[in-house]
Amino acid sequence: MPSSVLVPVELSGAERAQLESWTRRRTSAQALALRSRIVLLAAEGRNHREIAGELGIDRNTVAKWRSRFVEHRLDGLTDDPRPGRPRTISDEQVEEVIVKTLETTPKDATHWSTRSMAAEVGLTQSAVLRIWKAFGLQPHRQETWKLSTDPLFVDKVKDVVGLYLNPPERAVVLCVDEKSQIQALDRTAPILPMLPGTPERATHDYKRSGTSSLYAALDLTTGKVLGALHSRHRAIEFKQFLRAIDREVPDDLAVHVVLDNSSTHKTPAIARWLAAHPRFVLHFTPTSSSWLNLVERWFAELTTKLLRRGAHRSVRQLNADIRAWIDTWNDHPRPFVWTKTADQILESIARYCQRINDSRH
Repeated sequence: MPSSVLVPVELSGAERAQLESWTRRRTSAQALALRSRIVLLAAEGRNHREIAGELGIDRNTVAKWRSRFVEHRLDGLTDDPRPGRPRTISDEQVEEVIVKTLETTPKDATHWSTRSMAAEVGLTQSAVLRIWKAFGLQPHRQETWKLSTDPLFVDKVKDVVGLYLNPPERAVVLCVDEKSQIQALDRTAPILPMLPGTPERATHDYKRSGTSSLYAALDLTTGKVLGALHSRHRAIEFKQFLRAIDREVPDDLAVHVVLDNSSTHKTPAIARWLAAHPRFVLHFTPTSSSWLNLVERWFAELTTKLLRRGAHRSVRQLNADIRAWIDTWNDHPRPFVWTKTADQILESIARYCQRINDSRH
């Protein structure tokens, strides 16, 4: 219990100036500001009850910080370092977890789990998890990648990205590709609707009713999409799609088409058609570089929002839903904006290749 006899609080000019400065602290230091007000009021001769009533705080709080100031002066108003729990994991143990995670695998699995690593190094699962989290390690995850071996990779990247960032005047830029083998799938049992606390549920198995292939041309500027559905994806269907584009684009505009290296895009029949339509200019992405074609981003939207959880009993129903989805998209199109320059992309790939190379030594 605090003594009933209060030690007078006397302030030097420097202490009073510092306390008054602290009372003007912003929200991030309001605790220090409150303690300063307690001391300033105590210096005026106020007792604990009066100070507590004016500041709206407990008398024990007033007593604590008054006595701290009397004993330690200004230093007594700051928070003491909290001792916390002593560290129980050594640097050597942290290093062991990291090295084993990066350079080894368990005997009975392709990757470490928190349980198997904890048993291996003699730590708890939560300790292993904290170490992995601190160093950004996720052994349970695997992503796919493929580096293009196209000998013209650099030139093609600069060509396509340059087209995205600086589209030519009096021209339309179209990102074209086909999404082939879209399956008309129906669940073997009715889909159960979502309920409070229960997600929508569907059977894991399907009834297959045929496939469809979608040709799509994404307008770089407007975000609108021209689509055509076919039962097959050959050079014949691609030529028909080029004709559809030719009909849609005004005659006074050049047509720059970004597309991949599919053999259906390079047949003699396609070459003859292009020669007869010189306003069409093709820009090929490097091999194994579908990420460079913006229409792939649109295909991802289609897959996520329609195809992945859709159910279709026939190809006709599937095609009708795709056409309706495209119409809805075109009512409020959203262009995808490319931001990285070719040099930034090439530098990023170079850094990643260097990291891979360094990690093997």
